[in-house]
Amino acid sequence: MTLGKLITFEGIDGAGKSTHLAFFAELLKERGRRVVVTREPGGTPLGEKLRELLLHEKMHLETEALLMFAARREHLAQVIEPALERGDWVISDRFTDASFAYQGGGRKLAEDKLVALEQWVHPRLQPDLTLLFDVPLDVARARLDASRELDKFEQEKAEFFAATREGYLRRVSQFPQRFRVIDSTRPIEAIRDELREIAGKL
Repeated sequence: MTLGKLITFEGIDGAGKSTHLAFFAELLKERGRRVVVTREPGGTPLGEKLRELLLHEKMHLETEALLMFAARREHLAQVIEPALERGDWVISDRFTDASFAYQGGGRKLAEDKLVALEQWVHPRLQPDLTLLFDVPLDVARARLDASRELDKFEQEKAEFFAATREGYLRRVSQFPQRFRVIDSTRPIEAIRDELREIAGKL
């Protein structure tokens, strides 16, 4: 049986990635793919409990990183790896690049610690494609919905998000073969035209 593919959506809070995730999943389904849509942190019952802690509880930086990877290990074991083995395509709203961007870039955790966790939790698995929805910091901040309670990451100062965005762009420079950077400042239909073009080549 042919293994499925893992596609990840990344970007700082307010970049607009979640707006396009369901649309991209439908594009793949139209091409005959069986698609599993999931998210991080979360994706499993345990992961969703950890998500609540991670998004709302203050904790030591290393605790935060360890819990992120603990949720990811469960996510891989319960959702991602079985789906790929069935030949399904998995679209995940965030994956390990987010840890390098948020805990590494934004929080300044040493990269070698994140590399060690990555090698422990998924030594042989990387996304087949990562779509990074990129916007300038002021645009991302303006898009955050003031009508709902912001989580602890969304409440961070501009410097944090600037460093997080730089963390993402470093990952792009390290792994250019699997990243596609999407200019998310454009109108939704222009972005969807690009997503149609990307899906047509998969």
